[in-house]
Amino acid sequence: MTEFSTKSLDRKLSAIALDPSGSREFILADAKDADMAFGMGAPGRSPERHDVEWKFRSLAEYRDMMREIVSGGLVDIMLMSASTNEELTIGERLFDNSEVTPAVRANDTTDIHVVRGGRIHESASKPYRTASIDHIQCGHLDCETDERTSGADLGLYSVTFTNDRDLDLETIEAYGVFRDEAERKGFRHFLEVFDPNLKDCVTADLLPGFINDLIARTLAGVTRSARPLFLKMVYHGPAATEELVHYDPGLVIGILGGSAGTTLDAFQLIHEAQKYGARVALFGRKINNSENQLAFVRFLRLIVDGVLDPIEAVRAYHSVLEKLNVTPRRSLADDLVLETGVMSYGGTETRTISLPSSESVSESLSDPSSEPVDDGGRLDDLPEFSAMTSDERLAYHRRRLANLLGP
Repeated sequence: MTEFSTKSLDRKLSAIALDPSGSREFILADAKDADMAFGMGAPGRSPERHDVEWKFRSLAEYRDMMREIVSGGLVDIMLMSASTNEELTIGERLFDNSEVTPAVRANDTTDIHVVRGGRIHESASKPYRTASIDHIQCGHLDCETDERTSGADLGLYSVTFTNDRDLDLETIEAYGVFRDEAERKGFRHFLEVFDPNLKDCVTADLLPGFINDLIARTLAGVTRSARPLFLKMVYHGPAATEELVHYDPGLVIGILGGSAGTTLDAFQLIHEAQKYGARVALFGRKINNSENQLAFVRFLRLIVDGVLDPIEAVRAYHSVLEKLNVTPRRSLADDLVLETGVMSYGGTETRTISLPSSESVSESLSDPSSEPVDDGGRLDDLPEFSAMTSDERLAYHRRRLANLLGP
């Protein structure tokens, strides 16, 4: 892959490493690797009505959305399956002249094997890899040295612990094998740590500490050359996030999005996680199930850049949908309801994530200062964000919003 001189991921990670507590940089990833979990349902439901049965978007439509998001330049990472990476990264060279970094799901543990009529994901998670690092880097086995830069050099490796000695030992041994291979082949990775996919593995009150301890324990034996660039994990609330940040300020924490939920769910989640120390958000279903993905991602960026609060952003998002003549799935009032989302691929039970109460959100709704921001539906003609500092980007967004709102 031809290196783009200003890949935003590398620039932001460097800035965070220099000043872990003071840096305002925040990394956004669009997780469009769901074809390695849901199969035909991964692209989401077709926008046309199908009253008798569901009809899904096609894989081609799914990839078109990836092209559009990458062209928009509002995310730092596009996470894909190995087969999509072959088409977009290796075949089309989509990322050569983009600041967006391509990444690939490097393993697919059994708890994400979620298919219609399937039960595999209901059993204790087992490690598994469909894709090989060689196939991610060059599209075939036994890459030559000069071929390894033709594909993605970044992958997501996922682990799911079940509090069972033998199963968890198998999980961490498989991760060790992957790390060794990745280091030999010059392949970077970030680590996804799912909550247990079985009930009663650990009590709910101990779950945040259970996950934090496992992260610390797992990485204690990993030297810098093999460590993940950052984490992807369930947001367990302020205390758990701050505990990780305090324990190791150099550990870059990323949160996963979970199920789609309301627009406020997504906007509030990223706002709260950033507030307490997260520096990365990887949203899949929350982006993919939005009415307009470019607009949705833009408002995620406005939130983490400190331009809008979540409630303002929901209202502004609905304003944009109206100007684009896009019918929202929910009324504005319904989209301003805070829900608790399912935080696993195949789970049906809700997971507890510590966000503000519905009462505090309701109080904010009655605040007359929280007026909608009119973005006019204009999602193009963006400046070169990769060449701007975080303060310059913040100033740009504020000027833009001031122009839209008027005196």
